[in-house]
Amino acid sequence: MLLITDLEKTYPGPNGGFTAVRGMSFAVQDGEMFTIVGPSGAGKTTLLRCVAGLSAPTAGTISIDGVPIDGPPREFAVVFQDYARSLMPWMSVAKNVELPLVKHGSDARSRRRAVEQALAEVGLADAAHKKPFQLSGGMQQRVAIARAIAYRPKVLIMDEPFASVDAQTRADLEDLLLKVREETGTTIVFVTHDVDESVYLSDRVAIVTRSPSRIDRIVSIPLPHPRDQIVTKSLPEFAELRAQVFGRIREMVHDAALADA
Repeated sequence: MLLITDLEKTYPGPNGGFTAVRGMSFAVQDGEMFTIVGPSGAGKTTLLRCVAGLSAPTAGTISIDGVPIDGPPREFAVVFQDYARSLMPWMSVAKNVELPLVKHGSDARSRRRAVEQALAEVGLADAAHKKPFQLSGGMQQRVAIARAIAYRPKVLIMDEPFASVDAQTRADLEDLLLKVREETGTTIVFVTHDVDESVYLSDRVAIVTRSPSRIDRIVSIPLPHPRDQIVTKSLPEFAELRAQVFGRIREMVHDAALADA
């Protein structure tokens, strides 16, 4: 459904510039939760910006359903880590969620119905008339997720969306994302530094190298659904998968440190 082929992104600068991503190729299936992890500075955000059409690649192709992407596709929605800056503080929660629907030309009745449904799905049905600053950080991120899913995108791009909240809120948001994915069938491409999070959420985890970033390996996550923060993370299979992903990242960091020494 989503195909990335030989992607490269180089930023201009002296001595040929800086190449963040090179030779990146992978495919994401329809309805899949596909998570990307790797060492710090691995170019994960650059990769997502290219996939979302927010930054033009230097080389390679990105396509959805066989159609090349040359700008932000209407079928995509993006949720960033800095959710507070993405919300309009003078607008109500409902008006914030409605923004992309207005941009895409939906009629008022359809917009109202979509906003109500999206807020209900993220557990904020009673917060529609509040302003973002009246909500906790976790609730603000729920508003950002509601806005992203309100117009039913084919692909939801998420760049470390839970990194700025406390551990309990993070767990709640992870479970919310699994629930939304189950109910809507949305394809999700998710970047995180948290290995436990990547294993808990995903169908597959892609481990990427340091810059210039490429796919090191893709790990299938055959854990049963529905998933539970206690039950799933207590499974021996979870521990084995976590060790596999975390161990490979540590190997890459260690090898890089030796190379830089």
